[in-house]
Amino acid sequence: MIYSRYVVPLVVAVAITMISSVGCHKNGSGAVVPDPFLKDIAPFPVGVSVGYKDLTSNVSYQTVVRNEMSSVSVENAQKWAGLHPEQNRFDFTQADYIVEWARKNGQRVHGHNLLWHSYNPGWVTAFQGDSAAWENLMKTHIQTVLQHFRGRVVSWDVVNEAFMDDGRLRNVETNPKDGSIWRQKLGPDYVARAFQYARAADPTVLLFYNDYGQESKPAKVKATLDMVADFKKRNIPIDGLGIQMHMGVSQANDGIRNVIQQFAGTGLPVHISELDILASDWKKDPTLQYTDALQTKQADKYRFIAQTYKTLVPKPQQFGITTWNVGDTDSWITKQGYTDWPLLFDQDYKRKKTYYAFAEGLKN
Repeated sequence: MIYSRYVVPLVVAVAITMISSVGCHKNGSGAVVPDPFLKDIAPFPVGVSVGYKDLTSNVSYQTVVRNEMSSVSVENAQKWAGLHPEQNRFDFTQADYIVEWARKNGQRVHGHNLLWHSYNPGWVTAFQGDSAAWENLMKTHIQTVLQHFRGRVVSWDVVNEAFMDDGRLRNVETNPKDGSIWRQKLGPDYVARAFQYARAADPTVLLFYNDYGQESKPAKVKATLDMVADFKKRNIPIDGLGIQMHMGVSQANDGIRNVIQQFAGTGLPVHISELDILASDWKKDPTLQYTDALQTKQADKYRFIAQTYKTLVPKPQQFGITTWNVGDTDSWITKQGYTDWPLLFDQDYKRKKTYYAFAEGLKN
């Protein structure tokens, strides 16, 4: 009796949560059946970034990720501050949990990231040493992490956001707030060496360069393409390119189309790696209303991205499309103070108009 009183209602509650996030339609016989999941529709991997806290505590969050997605990116737990909190100590607890959870559910895992100008722990920015000591610091971190996850993580963003909007490498001297300590301490060729250290640690993992804003920053696109050409000329390993696509709803379609087409022209796999579309258009307006017209405009952008990616990227280069987190309130956008609804699922993890438009783009 105790079992039926407490456990059965819990099971029913979980079942209701699962059903509520899934749409339904009538089949040819008139029977009501659930709509297919994104992973069943997409002709390439479709993924989402996940955070440790939500993955361990939120049943609705878990259900959406498990049911809808074929790929998982690690949102924060594999960044320096997450993995390497002290100089002589690595902590793989949270990242290992996410990786094993995804693998248990048959999902591909994409690692994010090995080297970034941001999200570094305080001990890194305070580190004292000559260029050789900094080189060893970078090499040791990259190789320790890759060796730990070898065979479990398919691909990695090796270097994240190395370029400024004007195409120059981030530089502390010219941009103290957003410059790269790695560029400052190791010189402009640190990006190439990071890829070399990664390849030495794991000969089979796919190595990506990842950046944002390319859909509206042609100088950054050119810098990335020039880097790829230089790497190929020097036999520096690089296996793919990530286009983050954190964008406003008014972003011009031509910019989206151009960067996808140019990156596909490298012959490398292309990953739309951190997709979200801001209904606010990057304006902090607490009075903004999520009107039907705004939802339709946002949905049209999601549809266009899916269709364009599928059309312009040759099948062997379609690494997939990943949205950056699950429900609207999980997004880094809302956590930054924007009144916004940037993702495919709402605060209750129900499918939105954006979801159905994105699904149409994947199918048609």
